[in-house]
Amino acid sequence: MTKLFGDAAAALSGVLKDGQTLAVGGFGLCGIPASLIEGVRASGVRDLTCISNNAGVDDFGLGLLLQTRQIKRMIASYVGENKEFERQYLSGELELEFTPQGTLAERLRAGGAGIAAFFTRTGVGTVVEQGKETRTFRGQTYIMEEALTADIALVKAQRADPSGNLVFSRTARNFNPDVAMAGGITIAEVEELVPEGAIDPDAVHLPGIFVDRIIVVPDPEKRIERKSFRVRPA
Repeated sequence: MTKLFGDAAAALSGVLKDGQTLAVGGFGLCGIPASLIEGVRASGVRDLTCISNNAGVDDFGLGLLLQTRQIKRMIASYVGENKEFERQYLSGELELEFTPQGTLAERLRAGGAGIAAFFTRTGVGTVVEQGKETRTFRGQTYIMEEALTADIALVKAQRADPSGNLVFSRTARNFNPDVAMAGGITIAEVEELVPEGAIDPDAVHLPGIFVDRIIVVPDPEKRIERKSFRVRPA
């Protein structure tokens, strides 16, 4: 059975429903599966829980789903670039579970590995600890963090073969592998599809066993979050 689908709408068809949990790759504006997010927006599904490092910006990434009120709850570590996110959260329209960045990555990795929970010192004595079990190990307090899984995972990669083996481009690797592993159904948006065997096994960042569907977007928009320049010596 082929994993290749013609576009985002086709790849999402039959698997996307109201009330689902979606894990979405990306870090800032790097490595975001923008076409798949636009496909989710076009589908009209609602009451979504989204797990992602951040919520995009107001007109890009998950910010598009915030505009249309399709996200009910966010599990994220950074949301500082999105005014609509801020407005919805402060007005009580959006539920939010703040998770430290490293803890978020480990919760996703644990979910993909079948680990139910783990203990970490990150967040001890802060609001992160509230409502969570704690234990003492070697005289130090640790918080128990539960693993995260998702009904659907959306990821962005540079290259794929027909089996779904993925290669990510530099920092776009970020959360994408952990997100992919945590998904019940994982859909990858890639810039290039190469023949079977064209990717050296040692170069595979994510094995195809974790990928269920693929779409090819050869020329995606790649935004820079903040442009800065330094003066170089003459």
